[in-house]
Amino acid sequence: MTELRISTFNLENFDETADGVEPSLADRIALMRPQIQRLRADIACFQEVNGQERPGQPRALHALRALLTDTVLEGAELVTTKPKDDGAYNERNIVVATHLPVLSRQQLRNELVAAPTYRRLTAIPPDQFAIEIGVERPILHVELNVGGRPLHVINVHLKSKLPTTIPGQMVDQYTWRSADSWAEGSFISSMKRMGQALEVRRLVDQILDGDPDARIVVAGDFNATPEEVPVLAIRGQVEDTGNGALAARVLVPIEQTVPQSSRYTLFHQGQGNMLDHMLVTRNLLAHYRGSEIHNEILHDESQSFATDRKFPESDHAPVVATFDLP
Repeated sequence: MTELRISTFNLENFDETADGVEPSLADRIALMRPQIQRLRADIACFQEVNGQERPGQPRALHALRALLTDTVLEGAELVTTKPKDDGAYNERNIVVATHLPVLSRQQLRNELVAAPTYRRLTAIPPDQFAIEIGVERPILHVELNVGGRPLHVINVHLKSKLPTTIPGQMVDQYTWRSADSWAEGSFISSMKRMGQALEVRRLVDQILDGDPDARIVVAGDFNATPEEVPVLAIRGQVEDTGNGALAARVLVPIEQTVPQSSRYTLFHQGQGNMLDHMLVTRNLLAHYRGSEIHNEILHDESQSFATDRKFPESDHAPVVATFDLP
């Protein structure tokens, strides 16, 4: 048996900063590198990884490379979402870091689910025509060689619950002109989040159509708790579909083996929320040995004094699952 550790961790806008701007990259690494070392991950799914520019070179993940130094992931291959120029996005890349052989990669953004169209009700001036409601972040699908067999790793960062900006309805970055425009912005964000969730589920079914015994892990920041529709849509429970013939296609949340009192990855307004998930195909349960959520030092990201300067670490907790594979 070979132990395999898979983790997911939203690093929260992980980037370099200008001289004199706090927190510096060094400040963040000092607190966050021990978190990476503790994971001992063979496969790490990261979200919110910013790219950095160097003269004459494509934008790359220099800050993440620095974070991974002196960890088991130092020198690992970084498979990342990227624009057409083959570099990296400026902000919020989704990354899979591993030393395991990479068989293939793809990113999807409204590839399997067309962007819906919607005419905004509260826009100023009003929309004359319906607009596309596309998503900002792609889904990353990486196929790895694990023990001589493929393992499909799908890394996601679904749209947050923050309302989407409505033209003419913002007083400033945080202040809305009306309650109904705020509600409409939240509705549009939910469309984006559900569009991504549907695309993930369609990708899972596409993989299983090609290989019913495929081993699949869906990990990342879902911006949704276990009982919310985006998570349920990706899981595909028989309780929801009503079809027992689909039982082998159900994705199982590994967090269920963590005690309820410790089952959270983000603090908001004094409450722990489980927003970061790892869902696996049932054939992986035979090799599943347990999960950890490293949330001992989470701060309440909603408090007014909880600035990045005071709390340079991420406001999300990492999750890691252990498998013993033949």
